[in-house]
Amino acid sequence: MEALFIGQTYIDVTLIADEMPKGDEKAVAKDYAVSFGGNALTAAFACARLGHVPDLLTSLADDWLGRMFLDMAAKYQIPIHARKVKRSSLSFILPHEGKRAILRARDDAYLHPFPNLNLDGCRALHLDGHQADAAIHYAKLCREMGVLTSLDGGGLRSNTHDLLGFIDIAIVAERLCEQMNLDDRAMLAYLKTRGCKIGGVTQGERGMLWYDESGEVRRLPALPVPQSLIIDTSGAGDVFHGAYVAAYLARPDQPWAEHFDFARGASAFKIQHLGNEAGLPTLSEVEQMHELFGKRDVRSDHI
Repeated sequence: MEALFIGQTYIDVTLIADEMPKGDEKAVAKDYAVSFGGNALTAAFACARLGHVPDLLTSLADDWLGRMFLDMAAKYQIPIHARKVKRSSLSFILPHEGKRAILRARDDAYLHPFPNLNLDGCRALHLDGHQADAAIHYAKLCREMGVLTSLDGGGLRSNTHDLLGFIDIAIVAERLCEQMNLDDRAMLAYLKTRGCKIGGVTQGERGMLWYDESGEVRRLPALPVPQSLIIDTSGAGDVFHGAYVAAYLARPDQPWAEHFDFARGASAFKIQHLGNEAGLPTLSEVEQMHELFGKRDVRSDHI
């Protein structure tokens, strides 16, 4: 096991349409994609696409959508440690003008306890807060073992405060700031109090505000992808997380500015493609994003 990701399995249906029909109306979408979904799960697929295949502890139902997901995971050779649920979870996503509306149907009533896994050889753990009991268990265990722990803080969950006490790399969304009534600077200060070595707040097209190994606050701009090329921003943050974990696994001695710089190239690729699977870049495609949209000097973003 090189890395372990823990999350919730979704099947995403992404639709490009001018509007959503109401009442008895009907409409025809311009395009669609069906793919795997879920925050840590999409990050795991991105990490695998970039050459570092993680194990994945995730929900799984014995239905046709669950079997579809297993086929997707097999394509990327991702080992699945299943936690059984009755029904698969679904997301319906409508991208529009750089934003995306999402309607979810989720089954997170786990029928069994989380599996006890052998972490020998594991070098990174990535969580999104789903499976709260498993998340806190493996975060504590990895902290004891000296394994890097990473959190995608997309929203406030029941154990967020406690979980952060075992997290090395905490990259959270503006939504979490809103839920906790904190601005971006106050959130970074809060993450420091929880002992996170690296903390950041992702801000969409504005990039990320974060603090580095020395505690200095920095800004990472997003690559300037022209609006005309942006198709689907959903999953861009998840790809960002998976890419920085992959970068860490490939070059653990490099500073985090380099890992995040690599990851923003992966996100730039994602937003130009419809659906999560089509938006997973290879190493060469990440480099192509930097060549097309300008690779900055990662030492020049101190603020």
